[in-house]
Amino acid sequence: MKTAIWLFLLSALMASPQAMARQTYSLNLDQPLPPVRRGHLDLGGESVTGERVAVNNQYIELNGRPWIPVVGEIHFARYPAEYWDEAIRKMKAGGINLIATYVFWNMHERTEGEFDWSGDRNLRRFLELCAANDVRAIVRMGPFSHGEVRNGGIPDWIYGRPLEIRSNDPGYLFYADRLYGEIARQMRELLFKDGGPVIGVQLENEYQHSAAPWEWTYPGAPRELTVADRDVDVTHIQITAGGPENKFADEGRDHMATLKRLARAHGIDVPIYTATGWGNAAIVTDGSIPVTAGYAYPFWAPPEPSDFYLFKDIRLNPDYPPVSYDAALYPSIPAELGAGISLTYGRRTTVRPESLAPLIVRTLGSGANGIGYYMYHGGSTPVIDGHYFNEQAGGLPRINYDYQAPIGEFGEMRLHHRELKLLHLLLANWGDRLAPMPPILPETNAAIAPDDVDTLRWAARTDGRSGFVFLHNFQDHVDNHDLTGLRLELHNGEDDPITFPREGSFGLRGDASGILPFNLDLGGLTLRTATAQPLTALRHGSETHYVFTTVQGMKPELVFAGEHRFDTDDDSVASRGDGVTVVAGGEQHPFRFRSGDRHFLVVPRKLALTLVHADEKRLVFADADGFPAPEGLELRSIGRPSIDLRAYPETAVSELRVSRGTVEPQPAGEGGMSAWRVEFDKLQPAVTVRRVGSRRLVVSASDDKLRADDLWLRLPYVGDRVAAFLGGELVADHFYFGQPWDIGLRKFADRLVEEDLVFVFHPLSPDATYLGDLPASVQTELAEGGSPLLRIENPVAQPEYRTRVTFRD
Repeated sequence: MKTAIWLFLLSALMASPQAMARQTYSLNLDQPLPPVRRGHLDLGGESVTGERVAVNNQYIELNGRPWIPVVGEIHFARYPAEYWDEAIRKMKAGGINLIATYVFWNMHERTEGEFDWSGDRNLRRFLELCAANDVRAIVRMGPFSHGEVRNGGIPDWIYGRPLEIRSNDPGYLFYADRLYGEIARQMRELLFKDGGPVIGVQLENEYQHSAAPWEWTYPGAPRELTVADRDVDVTHIQITAGGPENKFADEGRDHMATLKRLARAHGIDVPIYTATGWGNAAIVTDGSIPVTAGYAYPFWAPPEPSDFYLFKDIRLNPDYPPVSYDAALYPSIPAELGAGISLTYGRRTTVRPESLAPLIVRTLGSGANGIGYYMYHGGSTPVIDGHYFNEQAGGLPRINYDYQAPIGEFGEMRLHHRELKLLHLLLANWGDRLAPMPPILPETNAAIAPDDVDTLRWAARTDGRSGFVFLHNFQDHVDNHDLTGLRLELHNGEDDPITFPREGSFGLRGDASGILPFNLDLGGLTLRTATAQPLTALRHGSETHYVFTTVQGMKPELVFAGEHRFDTDDDSVASRGDGVTVVAGGEQHPFRFRSGDRHFLVVPRKLALTLVHADEKRLVFADADGFPAPEGLELRSIGRPSIDLRAYPETAVSELRVSRGTVEPQPAGEGGMSAWRVEFDKLQPAVTVRRVGSRRLVVSASDDKLRADDLWLRLPYVGDRVAAFLGGELVADHFYFGQPWDIGLRKFADRLVEEDLVFVFHPLSPDATYLGDLPASVQTELAEGGSPLLRIENPVAQPEYRTRVTFRD
């Protein structure tokens, strides 16, 4: 009887999708490389400083080397000009090497013929700051932008002119030409050819694919779109796949070519022109890069598992098909990967921060040679002359454009900012090797449906010998679980396959992702395989330090071709035999080893997520936010009056100084790092909060310290929405989506010393259209109560502690 019970339990375990039985996935790398085609595109150029850009059918080349741009979107007009420099430095700290920004026509030409480039609308000043911080820029010129702005950026007064917008109507081209002339004056001597930061421009946006609703509308009225009458039948309100055949595709291509001619006539001659490529949108044939997108959590579609986490050849089969161009002629550059999403009154879609790294791993593993985030930095849409510019016809908040972005509306640096940084560092160090490598897909991929969470999602990119494996264990809108008993075998014509791991199997946690190298040359040593992700390479004197980070669920091991002698530390173990040397350690603690002047460090993912600074000399880890300052490193901690930081390698810092606080050296820990603690005098929040009635909170500033330092106010509540007023003027707003509202008060500092900040809350209705987007607990509470729900919990005011750290070698 006991034997029968044990046999039953064993069979049940074997039948479970999480059973310990090994699953071996194989891939043949011995496949011909697609040819690189050059010279067929009207793109590229050279600057007065001798820098060169070229574009072939697979990747962009910068100064003769393959280059993978990492594009982050911020809208300069949606963020205070006094903080632009800081915002750019935060984005650069996250690994962004190309900043994209919209020009919203209707914010600059509110009255016909009168252009306003002042204050927060000073495009030139924003681009100068990009140059000062050594970050390149791409200007999305419109005329149509969308960006959830009123009329998609088209001025109100255009509606009453006798012309067809977004067409070659001479009346419309007159205004478009004048706009481009104004933008050209803003960018004069700031273009790439002049040695400036503007390496590219985008022409139009989603042309013959999407439009915005005109704000000349009324509740209940059919939406009228910002599009020429000719294109109404092929136009969507947001991004989508499919659609009817475009009978006017030739006219669309001609309009895009016309816009490029207008731009060049004004001297806007840049090496890169982009145009939206998804969903049959028109591009400049052979004269623009068709950029693509991927939104797993759209507010314009029902919540369901997307196919954006399934590997494929993304260059030949772009997301949001069909496309209007021959994809084989262009590199794949996704410019709008949904790093967040807008909240609308009818939808409260939540983007999980953990979803972004797997999305990027999938996109790179599918063959993309550029990645771009919309949005990377959120903001607040301005109120100008009493007019709101967020898209009210689309149900957006009047001001809030936080977008759940990696860097939020008030500058907060979030989890996905830290997670994505690890991938961006890999691209900064090895992107030139990756770009020429095409994707190779295992046969198992073809059978995976979006809701299949039991089959490993993976792919490889290779030149036939070396390369990278991309794998993840994430799918949106489903529950993901740990995968165990996994093994990969790569065959490239050699007698022995390349295996991950060398012996046995590995696991992959639910939501985890990673990029694993094989046959990677590291200073003359060949890293045959690693079950750890390359992070960066440091040069410190005569030494080179190669740094890796763990992948959740995998025991980290590095396998080197040949039998070498390594000095090991921190409980790492090296073994030699069968023509290889294997160094392994634990997943929870850093370990290091070395051979001569070549040093290796493997840091656990938890520690890697605290990385605040990386340059050629050192890494700095801190339990705070960090970004480069004109001199040193800016560190900021919200609510906690101390910061612990570590620097690697230990010899990289002989002295540490801070602009604020006191420094106490700490005992050196694992991983060969120096350690310090910065202590601050504890601050008392400079505000008081009182309740007025059941729906209002009043915040009063007790002194003017907010002018120097930020103060963060967390408003936990359950309701429909909340609006913030100063002197009766709406200055900020928030739609409830299951999260508290974290609001930075520094931008209101000058007014707060004279006026109270009043928050007005609105209850959640039992028949709200967005209930399905909210946490289940809130839905249950609302159903059981049967009446509107408003719960305002105690606000928490947290001072921000900041210091500037400088290092002396």
